[in-house]
Amino acid sequence: MSYIDEQFETYLSTAAELLAAEGMSEAVDVLRRAVPKVDQTGYDNWNGGTDIWTIFLRIEPARYAQLGTNREALEEQVSQRIESIVRQYTDDWFSVKIVPEARPRPDWRQQSDDISRLAKQNILDGLKIENVKWSGCLEEVEFLQRLYDLKSMASYDSRFPDAAGDIWQHRVNNPEDWDDDWIYNDERFNLLKGPTDQFLRFLCEIVHPVVRPDRNEALKLVQQFNDQLRPVGWQLVEVEKIAGRPRFVAQRVENAGGRSISRARNVADALDAGWMQKEIERLENAVDRDPALAIGTAKDLVETCCKSILAKRGVKISRSASLPELTKALSKELKLVPEGIPDEAKGAEKVRLILQNLSALTKYLAELRGLYGTGHGRDGKHRGLEPRHARLAVGAAVTFIDFATETYRERYPEKNSGQK
Repeated sequence: MSYIDEQFETYLSTAAELLAAEGMSEAVDVLRRAVPKVDQTGYDNWNGGTDIWTIFLRIEPARYAQLGTNREALEEQVSQRIESIVRQYTDDWFSVKIVPEARPRPDWRQQSDDISRLAKQNILDGLKIENVKWSGCLEEVEFLQRLYDLKSMASYDSRFPDAAGDIWQHRVNNPEDWDDDWIYNDERFNLLKGPTDQFLRFLCEIVHPVVRPDRNEALKLVQQFNDQLRPVGWQLVEVEKIAGRPRFVAQRVENAGGRSISRARNVADALDAGWMQKEIERLENAVDRDPALAIGTAKDLVETCCKSILAKRGVKISRSASLPELTKALSKELKLVPEGIPDEAKGAEKVRLILQNLSALTKYLAELRGLYGTGHGRDGKHRGLEPRHARLAVGAAVTFIDFATETYRERYPEKNSGQK
């Protein structure tokens, strides 16, 4: 095994160079980030005896999960390049396996709904950058008394029996004693390391109408908070109005559009469309983190659905067919806008209009993708859409593919008897 042990890093770097030259950037990234390990995993008697080796590329668990079904293709890409390099030294067989790196995490038993310290820090840093007065129009003691029993909390000043007196002395009587953002690092309130629910209550109080009566200012802060909270599964939502101003509470966010993603998976299963599963994985990771990618992928999802059903029906289409052309062909093949609804049926015209507009959704989706999605380059001043717009696009796409697939299965049940 000396030929691999002694020059292992050289072989990996050469493989990375080959991959880069062929434009396989994702494989290069995996190879560079991985912690490699080589194990003999088999032996074959062929040709006088052949050792079988597996190169394990250990990567961060989160990165491993993000690769999804693309892992197999990446493994094959790296395997082929390494095989071409070591072939000059041996006839042994080599393969590459991308695996999650097992590593200790002392805090892994924490509840899954905990907000990461990084997300909390980003929110607090944002408040500092914007020079936001966290107590709003209230005195700091008054603000904190709405959340905490200050009389039962310790004082850092021996002259005062509790936190209420301590804070009053150093923030009201002598306001220059402590920095304006003192609370972010005060261990009594433990905002960074403390429970998630406590941190979220603090954020909700910052934008409470009594604390921050300026509606626009409160909404701006909520948007900034949600930019950090949504990727970790939380958001602030309006539950009621007080004197015409919104009051917010924290709610869990279903991962990447929840029900829409689940319905899309059902469609992919029904059509036995593996490529749709890859697009759904991209959607799942992109709705909140990369709305432009989600919008582009939503369009691709509809396109794949149309092509899959038309192929199953034996309908020939041009490889360069646009999305409106594909949906028009699918609508015609499946009779998505049925001609058999009698005029005298109650609401017949409304049914036709709904179905016609359902087909039109895809046209608008393609245009939206052209304006804001991932299909075209942008100038330096371009501003994309936000996660809520991505969820709208995803919802529209899933509504179409869901209806089209159900129609296909109902129209041609004999073709689907062997499917899930």
